Amino acid sequence: MVCGVAVIAAVVSYRHAYAVVTEYGESGATAIMIPLTIDGLVYAASMAILHSTGVGVKAPPLAWTLLWLGITATLAANVAHGWQNGLVGSIVAAWPAVALVGCYEMLMWLVRTNGKADTDKPNETLDVDQQAIKAYRESVRIGSPLSERRIAEKYGKSRRWSRAIIERSAERE
Repeated sequence: MVCGVAVIAAVVSYRHAYAVVTEYGESGATAIMIPLTIDGLVYAASMAILHSTGVGVKAPPLAWTLLWLGITATLAANVAHGWQNGLVGSIVAAWPAVALVGCYEMLMWLVRTNGKADTDKPNETLDVDQQAIKAYRESVRIGSPLSERRIAEKYGKSRRWSRAIIERSAERE
């Protein structure tokens, strides 16, 4: 249901943004693509935040900034589309953007919390050391290495243990 509402809202929101873009002078491929960049920015930023959650690192501030910028832009385009019909027209025109962002972010929350629940459960194929090594290597791969303190907190272990995990991560690469 969440995805269905999001798809409907995305189509209507796109049409509103497209109408605004063409009204202000853009045409052709540019007019088609600009609305895609608006909602695409929300998608891309959400994916970065989701990935950060999956690997146990803090999402980059840029991802949060771009998420809010994309949300603001899609709302602004939809409000601008309804502006000619006054306040009520703007509210009605903004609704698809609200529904799209709301549904999409609820979906991301469902994915993030489900993933978190899975990492909190004991993994039958990986012991806690192997899980920590895997998480540390992934954090290094994305350019945001987990600290000793963060590893210790995440796995409920000591900083000495997490230091050994970091050393073991380097040995096996």
